[in-house]
Order: sequence, then structure tokens, then C-alpha cells
Amino acid sequence: MAGIDTMQLLEGYLKVNTDRQQMIVSNMANIDTPGYKTQGFDFEREFASALQGSGGTAFAGPKVGDVDGLVARPDGNTVSMDRESLEMAKAQLKFRMGTQLLKHEFSTMMSAIHAETK
Repeated sequence: MAGIDTMQLLEGYLKVNTDRQQMIVSNMANIDTPGYKTQGFDFEREFASALQGSGGTAFAGPKVGDVDGLVARPDGNTVSMDRESLEMAKAQLKFRMGTQLLKHEFSTMMSAIHAETK
């Protein structure tokens, strides 16, 4: 990971988190689809993969799969609105943290730029 700057880290973090939010919304949209299996991915593993991609190869997106250990309803659907709402709240907090870090990074750059003029 040598040579990856803070902006690249934040870009990868926000990209994977956005993918996570889109997947949660997809799960919620399929709550009434018979046989639908809740989809998920390992955030940390996919973030590491996105960082490796920032070295020149494009990040193709997370490797999504069925979430194990969930209770299926009689129609075979495993989506729980409670679980998805909790996952969305976590993803929103992560996104908010990422944008705050990005704002701080830009603020630091602007301070450095304006320090030259003082």
C-alpha cells in the first residue's frame, strides 16, 4: 500500500460504502420477492481490494453473495427489514465519517495553499 495517499484511501472507502448502501437498498426492495436471498459482502476485504485497485487496476466492485445464517420465511425470502435498517444506519455513519475526513483533508490542503500567501 506504499504510495497510496489519503485521498485515494478515502475514495476507496467511500466507493465501497456506497456499494454497500446500494446493496442494502436492493435487499429492502426485494423484501416481498419469494425466494430472494439477502445479499452481502465483507466490507473490510472489499475495501482492501479497492485499495489494491487504486494502484492502477480498476476496482470491479465488491464480490457479493448470499448472507448465511438468516431465517427464511415460508416463501424462502431471507430479507429482514430490521436487519437491513440497522445495516443502513451503520453504512450511513461510515459514509458520514468518510465525508468528514475528506472535508478535513481539503481543509488541510487549503490551509497549506493559503500559508504560502501569508
